[in-house]
Amino acid sequence: MNTKYIDLIDQTFVFPQEEFNLSDGNLTFHNIDLMKLLKKYGTPLKFTYLPRISDNIQRAKKWFAKSIDNHNYKGSYNYCYCTKSSHFEHVLNEVLKNDVHIETSSAFDIDIIKELKPKGKIKNDKYIICNGFKREKYIHNIADLINGGHYNCIPIIDNYEEIDLLSEEIEETYQIGIRIASEEEPKFEFYTSRLGIGYKNIVPFYNKQIKNNKKVVLKMLHFFINTGIRDNAYYWNELVKCLKVYTKLKKICPTLDSLNIGGGFPIKNSLAFQYDYQYMIDEIVNQINIACYEENVPVPNIFTEFGSFTVGESGGAIYEVLHQKQQNDREKWNMINSSFITTLPDTWAINRRFVMLAINRWNDEYERVLLGGLTCDSDDYYNSEQHMNAIYLPKYKKEKPLYIGFFNTGAYQETIGGFGGLQHCLIPQPKHILIDRDENGNLTSKLFSEQQNSKDLLQILGYNGS
Repeated sequence: MNTKYIDLIDQTFVFPQEEFNLSDGNLTFHNIDLMKLLKKYGTPLKFTYLPRISDNIQRAKKWFAKSIDNHNYKGSYNYCYCTKSSHFEHVLNEVLKNDVHIETSSAFDIDIIKELKPKGKIKNDKYIICNGFKREKYIHNIADLINGGHYNCIPIIDNYEEIDLLSEEIEETYQIGIRIASEEEPKFEFYTSRLGIGYKNIVPFYNKQIKNNKKVVLKMLHFFINTGIRDNAYYWNELVKCLKVYTKLKKICPTLDSLNIGGGFPIKNSLAFQYDYQYMIDEIVNQINIACYEENVPVPNIFTEFGSFTVGESGGAIYEVLHQKQQNDREKWNMINSSFITTLPDTWAINRRFVMLAINRWNDEYERVLLGGLTCDSDDYYNSEQHMNAIYLPKYKKEKPLYIGFFNTGAYQETIGGFGGLQHCLIPQPKHILIDRDENGNLTSKLFSEQQNSKDLLQILGYNGS
């Protein structure tokens, strides 16, 4: 009878996989010995495996290059990284090794750009795509960047007033994009995105505010789908509507030469994850080609804005199961030595799924459990609603420590959780480890941040911390 945890995984999923394997009965991630890592640094801990960031960027570039070649597409492809997914310097440093462009969302994003430019990390030829609703500080920072010679900084117009506000501060002619206010999926409580300008209003807006404005050059149409690039009727319908706007606008605006298909690729959220990236890219490129050919207009240069796809699969979190509570005849609660609300806020806020696996004891028998965090909040748990199905782990034994890992957590969790700030119920933020490879391909690791202590939290709260 197959009663071991390794048997369960093997009969449920294809295993091992590209990033997951076993060594001496323990889980490895991209050949990282996770037991060795946690023995060195302890738990709870979060880690970032930096090489995965470059791997995903290069994968996307190859997919687009192949599709462009297959379809004899005459435009170029430009990979942009969404800084909102992770603003950390170590992330940007890794991203910028790959000849990419940047998409920003707020005023302080521009301050990060200004910090990186003197270091030679970002040159003036790189595109800085400025999205979001722009308040005074954001407008000022964009203008400062353009006035300083970064002509490829392109503010994406979100509302009818932004051109006038930008023109007041920008000294010379500058490029802009227009964001389409796409219609949301039927499951949403509202019909149209709050961001951008409606499909029917874009051409009139161009004619009224841009066509005869000698200071403004329209370069880009920005198309964003909140649910990401997915193979469903909703996505393809919205893309076709976008292309109709693009071709119509291109006929009266010769400077328009770029289409930004914002909205990211999904990332692996279980061992059963399947997504044909190459097929989706092929079909997108093909649809753009067909639409432009039928309307007899040149195809646009393609821009994408990948945030979670860029950094999500680089992150992970490891916890120890501290205790098991049998609450009734059916429910066993494994209590972790941290909090989901604190460290993985997407799991409880929007039921986001992550890959969750035992780190050790794969040759032990398994049992069905629920996972609970340390806070006194009833929402601090992880169960089948967030997971692909019921959660099974090696049987809890007090004398045999059990460690579990959540993987592909590298996007948003630190910023949503409030890195370096107060945490729910004052559960401390765990230590964070950066993992890289040297020039010989050998793994290296270093401590990026220590686990918070009581002094850190008391000082934030206004106490003296003594």
